[in-house]
Amino acid sequence: MSAELLINVTPSESRVALIENGILQEIHVERHTKRGLVGNIYRGKVSRVLPGMQAAFVDIGLEKAAFLHASDIVIHNEVVDDVSASHIQKQDIRELVRDGQDIVVQVVKDPIGTKGARLTTDITIPSRYLVFMPSVTHVGVSQRIEEEAERERLKALVQEFCDENGGFILRTAAEGVGKAELQQDAAFLRRLWDKIQSRMKKRKSNVLYEDLPLARRVLRDFVGTELDRIRIDSNLSYQELFQFTKEYVPEMNGKLEYYKGERPIFDLYDVENEAQRALERRVELKSGGYLIIDQTEAMTTIDINTGAFVGHRNLEETIFNTNIEATQAIARQLRLRNLGGMILIDFIDMIEPDHKRRVLHSLEIATSKDRAKINIHGFTALGLIEMTRKRTRESIEHILCGECPVCKGRGTVKTVETICFEITREIVRVNRAYDADMFVVYAAPKVADALMGEESHMLAELEIFVSKQIKVQTEPLYNQDKYDVVMM
Repeated sequence: MSAELLINVTPSESRVALIENGILQEIHVERHTKRGLVGNIYRGKVSRVLPGMQAAFVDIGLEKAAFLHASDIVIHNEVVDDVSASHIQKQDIRELVRDGQDIVVQVVKDPIGTKGARLTTDITIPSRYLVFMPSVTHVGVSQRIEEEAERERLKALVQEFCDENGGFILRTAAEGVGKAELQQDAAFLRRLWDKIQSRMKKRKSNVLYEDLPLARRVLRDFVGTELDRIRIDSNLSYQELFQFTKEYVPEMNGKLEYYKGERPIFDLYDVENEAQRALERRVELKSGGYLIIDQTEAMTTIDINTGAFVGHRNLEETIFNTNIEATQAIARQLRLRNLGGMILIDFIDMIEPDHKRRVLHSLEIATSKDRAKINIHGFTALGLIEMTRKRTRESIEHILCGECPVCKGRGTVKTVETICFEITREIVRVNRAYDADMFVVYAAPKVADALMGEESHMLAELEIFVSKQIKVQTEPLYNQDKYDVVMM
């Protein structure tokens, strides 16, 4: 499988696209004025403790107070001393933090919608092969390193770098790496943690540590991924990334290329159009079927339909083939749109238990390539598949789109007919309350046209009913559901 990264950098925005076999699989966007907060470490102040929610709001200098749950508070010198982690989990939030208390926290989820950032006191700092954890003294190994002998080898190598001041987790990229590289990573993380601690004492700023910018962060996180090349369309960014990879990710240094082509770099694999399609509800399948993806604040729902696909043998086979094809499309859309949290998938109903088992297995295989943690819980009693995908940063839709000013996020607007009926009721209400000689209705073009066209009979009957003249005035700037009834 061929894979490459395309990095597009402008003065106000950075974008990274992962291309596999010529097809866009992931796209990451970062606005320079609205950089993501995940991984940042702050000195915050507890602004409010909520015993009913077993949580606290913490002021870390953002527009909205961040959220810290009791379950996210672990051993930390700034919070509790000489208390076991298991004991802390059982404690009341009021025993862990208090109003006005200074506390060192790390962002684990960006602010999403109306929710503030999610925090933890369990600090983690990642590098190429290791993740440093000041709150533990042991060694952990990524679950994606499956061979037991390799897990034990890595544990033995890193165990000697641990002490009472912190432990490490071995990342997937550490598989097959020698002691020298691991020791270098461990030393770098220790130095970084010492700098953070010195900033804690100076108290000059709330921000103690910021995660890397998008391009560098993606390169760090893609260590261990088989990439053929990495193309960047900014010479300045290319030079910066060249120095960064040379020092921290040498295995990627030779894959960097400065893109000098006349075409925009994101036009190479139709990335711009694919990104636009990732904002649409409907996703077409090659067979003629389609998916409907709806992202809500509570969860994401995915519905599968056969559409124009009629199959070749029988209905059950048609349904099964559509569902199998949908599993591949769903796995890609989860990565492409960066969908997270709870996800409900409504596959087309299948009668054969073997078909259900094979569809579930196909979904598990298709999502196994995803770098985000995924848990698939199988079919529910209603025939839906429940799954979760770890969400840290906002989805592409939340980054690129805002709330519709017309429908206010509902996704629907009142019909022209409904607005016409509302206007007639308003005229009757105003006529009973006030003494007017005539009424003027100001309405959106479609509504005004309807009142003077197919609904004109209704307006004529209303004039007789209220014994007043009614005029209609078109207001081009009005939304469809906006109107005014004015007395003259």
